[in-house]
Amino acid sequence: MSAEATKERILAAAMEEFSSFGISGARVDRIAKSAGCNKNLIYVYFENKEMLFTTVLEKHLTRVYEEIPFTPEDLPGYAAKVFDWAMTHPDIVRLMTWYSLEQKVDHLTERASVRDKKLKAIMDAQNDGLIGMTFTPGFLMTAIMALATAWTPTNPFGPSHDPEAGIPQETREAIARAVSLMTKREDS
Repeated sequence: MSAEATKERILAAAMEEFSSFGISGARVDRIAKSAGCNKNLIYVYFENKEMLFTTVLEKHLTRVYEEIPFTPEDLPGYAAKVFDWAMTHPDIVRLMTWYSLEQKVDHLTERASVRDKKLKAIMDAQNDGLIGMTFTPGFLMTAIMALATAWTPTNPFGPSHDPEAGIPQETREAIARAVSLMTKREDS
């Protein structure tokens, strides 16, 4: 069995463990058992539990960046794609929730880099007149991500405040309309 295959099994088992229990509640023993490997291999490959969590999170965030192309000229469409993705990947949303709650790992440099590129792209789209300038790029990005993920099971507000939003297509369209209104140019 190759080292790469073992690492992938560890990462898959760690994803399940971390998304279910967070960093503090996760147990390396359970990860090793689920991955079918010796617990010591986890420490050899990933140093410690926090580094393993960071590796799992970065791996899945990279997937998100690759699977959802950022379209600053069509932020309503982007928000709809993020909604679709979040609704079909609750484990990754839970992982992000645990990361936010526990904040025990170092800042994720790739995440910060991607965020900065998105903010610049929004600013450029605003300067080019493609979207309105009512809100700052940072506010727009935060609002888009909050709206697009609000109806996931880990969010304390969306599902409980809008129990009639059981039809994903209607919720998806409402999110896109809201983002459209937020990004509307003042002269339109």
